[in-house]
Amino acid sequence: MFFDGYGYHGTSFEQSYRCYPASFIEKPQIESGDKIIMPPSALDRLASLHIDYPMLFELRNESAERVSHCGVLEFIAEEGMIYMPYWMMENLLLQEGDIVRVKNVTLPKGTYVKLQPHTKDFLDISNPKAILETTLRNYSCLTTGDSIMVAYNNKKYYIDIIETKPSNAISIIETDCEVDFAPPLDYKEPERPAVATSSSKALPQGEDAPAEAEPKFSPFTGAGRRLDGKPLKEQPAPVSSSVSKGKGPAVSNGNNSQPLGSSTQSTARQAQGKLVFGSNVGRPKETKQETGKEPKQEQPEKKEEPKFQPFSGRKYSLKG
Repeated sequence: MFFDGYGYHGTSFEQSYRCYPASFIEKPQIESGDKIIMPPSALDRLASLHIDYPMLFELRNESAERVSHCGVLEFIAEEGMIYMPYWMMENLLLQEGDIVRVKNVTLPKGTYVKLQPHTKDFLDISNPKAILETTLRNYSCLTTGDSIMVAYNNKKYYIDIIETKPSNAISIIETDCEVDFAPPLDYKEPERPAVATSSSKALPQGEDAPAEAEPKFSPFTGAGRRLDGKPLKEQPAPVSSSVSKGKGPAVSNGNNSQPLGSSTQSTARQAQGKLVFGSNVGRPKETKQETGKEPKQEQPEKKEEPKFQPFSGRKYSLKG
């Protein structure tokens, strides 16, 4: 059964057309949706059939074995021709003037769809969910495997349809559909540094190493001075301890009783413990004096250090 000589037959609508992009007709608005423009003869045939509304169609490129779905916007195209969005021609691998098979279908209402943007720039939009909802109002159906185009702020974003439920092609007209997003195609997860993990594992074993490297604190190791310039009666502990270590044998030799013998032997024994910088073997009298004045033996060391003189600066008068 034929209708007006254009080859329509049977109880369903199925016809082949030559496809052209929307740039061939003054209808740029079809680029932001999935609706095509068909000839008036198609409307006459569809009106005679008992089909479900809204009208949905299956587009098939038999040479490339690609299938997609779409809706219809108007019936004003030339006979034997249809106009469709360019992104839809890219999905079907169609060129200008190629043959595409159009068939009316009935699709179930979608309950779930999973989308994947091509670039992560889509996620940088202030409110991508609102932009997507506004864009999908121009779509009547979605097909798994297609790449839809979202135009925003003079830029085109392409989004892949990864999964649809309850079937591979769903209708999104007047339905509540759950939308899920997959990571963009160019998204890369930040790499975890391997050095940080190894160091964190080694911390429990090597926690004591930094503590051992720190120098031990020894309090009260400095030297004290008086404001009046007089010498201190008591020296700091480190100085006295070092001196006492060097003079320990001399004190023991002076207190202990010496055996009878020559004076040279006794002076030699005293010199072994007392003298550090020179030899006083030939001066026994000085050694005796030094043994008697053991507490004042640190005076030569004090003379080497400059004495502190408070309030020794010059005075000046404001009168000149």
